[in-house]
Amino acid sequence: MIESPKMRILRPLALLLLLSTAACSKLGIGNDTSPTAPSAPPASGSTVVYSAVGASDVLGIGSTSPCFIFEDCNGTGYVWVTARQLRSQGYTVNVGSLGIPAAVISRSFQDLGTQNGRTIGGNILEQELPFVRSNAGLVTVFTGANDVNTITAALGNGAGSSNQAAYIDEKVAAFGADLNTLISGIRTRASSARIIVLNLPNMAALPYLSTASLAQKQAAQRLAVRMTTTAINTLQGVTVIDLMCDSRVYQSNFFSSDGFHPNDNGYSILGAEVAKAFTSTSYPAPRSSCAQMTLY
Repeated sequence: MIESPKMRILRPLALLLLLSTAACSKLGIGNDTSPTAPSAPPASGSTVVYSAVGASDVLGIGSTSPCFIFEDCNGTGYVWVTARQLRSQGYTVNVGSLGIPAAVISRSFQDLGTQNGRTIGGNILEQELPFVRSNAGLVTVFTGANDVNTITAALGNGAGSSNQAAYIDEKVAAFGADLNTLISGIRTRASSARIIVLNLPNMAALPYLSTASLAQKQAAQRLAVRMTTTAINTLQGVTVIDLMCDSRVYQSNFFSSDGFHPNDNGYSILGAEVAKAFTSTSYPAPRSSCAQMTLY
């Protein structure tokens, strides 16, 4: 993953804050009778506690005004775009940002990254899930991009050399199991939360891989598409925002200079979709196929 100077500054602080508070915490949607159905959106005027789970995107890295972990600031990342839009609709929103730069979903992917020379800031299951607020009414989850980069780094170092497609599919299955563990853990910690998950775009088509080899692009595409279609889109009882099939996500004006993180415009699009998904009773389901899935 391409890292900006802001990410290098934020990572040590993120880890320090998490380590300093970890000793005090423990791991712990439609109608109220079903734990697997999305909860109805709260009435306008309600107070919404918002826990945002993910990596550097949660902090708004790539935007003009990123925010520190746990900080509720007037940032330009999608978390604060969401909060401002909900506040404009009459909600009182209290934000708890849990993003760790370069985080992956689990310890196994963190170890894989370390073994292949990547700097991994932490993992979501161990270092973010314990901090999801028990009274959260909204939890967003955006993860997988760093995991894709971790797996392609392993492939580049010879992993799966006898059958790279099988290796990719094995890692996608592991990611799916970890994601289900994460969603289950969020429900345990915040039983009334409306959970919104953003799926992955086709990573191979993003600017940061524009000069990558065809083999790397094909691996990134297989990973992102399969993570999206078999692990994220199939989640039960959550609302999924379909980035994979959203043409806006593939435009150059969506990205910051590193070609990986969104810029203010990109985060504005993401935040508007989260606010729409949170307040909608009939947000569209993600598409099962689209042209963006087969670009390479």
